[in-house]
Formats: sequence, C-alpha cells, structure tokens
Amino acid sequence: MTAPPPERSVAYGPHPDQLYDVRRPAGTPRDATVIVVHGGFWRPAYDRTHAGMQSEALAAHGFHVATIEYRRIPGDWPAMAADVPAAIRAVQEDPALPDRPALLGHSAGGHLVTWAIYQPEVHVAGAVSLAGCVDLHLTRDLGLGDGAATALLGSAPEEVWRAADPALLGPPRTRLRLVHGAADDRVPVEVSESYQAAVGGGVPLQVLAGCGHFELIDPRSAYFPSTVAALDAVLT
Repeated sequence: MTAPPPERSVAYGPHPDQLYDVRRPAGTPRDATVIVVHGGFWRPAYDRTHAGMQSEALAAHGFHVATIEYRRIPGDWPAMAADVPAAIRAVQEDPALPDRPALLGHSAGGHLVTWAIYQPEVHVAGAVSLAGCVDLHLTRDLGLGDGAATALLGSAPEEVWRAADPALLGPPRTRLRLVHGAADDRVPVEVSESYQAAVGGGVPLQVLAGCGHFELIDPRSAYFPSTVAALDAVLT
C-alpha cells in the first residue's frame, strides 16, 4: 500500500535526503510529536516511504508526525550520525509542531533512535525501538541483513563501533521501551534482549508472541496497537 502524500516536506540541510515529512493529527490532537525513523538496514535502497502507512496511522491516532529522512551512504556512518540529531533538532524547532517529541524507530531505525537518546544534543520525552538493531555488535556478528552493520561501519576502528552501539553506552538518559516480535526472522528478539541485559535490565522489553518483523509498523496488524501503547507509555 502507498500512503497519501504528507501535508508538507521540510528540508533541514542541502542534501536531497536531509528532509522530513509532516502529517497533522486527525480527530483530537495529542500534545506530542512522534518523530519516525525508518529502517532498511541503513541502506540507500530503503527510504522514508517505507514508513508512510505507519506515519498515516499514527496521525489517525492523534499524533503530530514528522517522518525523517537521512543520508544512507554505505560506509559513511558519520553522515548518518550527523543527520539524525540534526533532523530531530529541526523538528523540535518547527513552530507548527508541539515541542514534546518522542522518537519511534523500526529495525535499523530502532538502532538510530536508541543511539540518538545518548547524544548530548538530543532532548526528547522518550523513544520506542520496534524490532531494533539495538546491539550493533551482535547485529554484525549474526550477519543480519547480509552484513548490513559491517556495510555501514566498514573497517572503522573499534572505538567508532563502540560509540555507535547503544548496547555499550550504558543506561539511557530518558525513557526507552523496546518492542519485539518473538517470531521475527529478520532481527531476532535476542538482539533486544542483549541490549536490555547490557544496560542493566531497566529498560522494558515487550515480546509479542507470533509477531514477525514488519507487523509492528503495519496498521492492519493486530500488533500495531502495541506500537501506539509503547508511545503512550514514554509520553506519560
């Protein structure tokens, strides 16, 4: 399914991938903006259109929604690491959007939103990782996405890998919830479990029986309400 076009798209930098799409809430609006970060194993073949129907559904639930794009250049982690906080900051400075953001990321986007909350320039109400690659070293060691983590960071030194890996950054500075399908064959639930164990077990992890990788972003799925509930939890 193809989502209707957003209300507007806003550039936050000169590169064609430095922009975000805005969707206004339907019905009674909530005083919050959900910043959606799409997945796709950090590769250029996947862009924010992948999250269009998810973003439409969140707007239907009353959220203001900003779906960000970012540079996805194989081997160029610094470009991506610069874009995600810059996009978050631009959304927060958008006068038409509530300055009470929560981050929502799926798969590689789950890695990015979790990593983002450790960055000193990022200040948000909370974040939700859906089937996220939140243990980057384990994602690499399992060869997920045909070696996607290695394709992203390449031969970067270990200190760069460590700085990019949420599982090695300690307890998060803000609210974080993990949601993962027990039947996920793209990013197995052990990746979220490994992150949770690494940071001390204080981050809630909801494991959904029978749920695969994509159901968490599919509004037609019986599991999509868990996504909305996780957002509600980090915003309360």
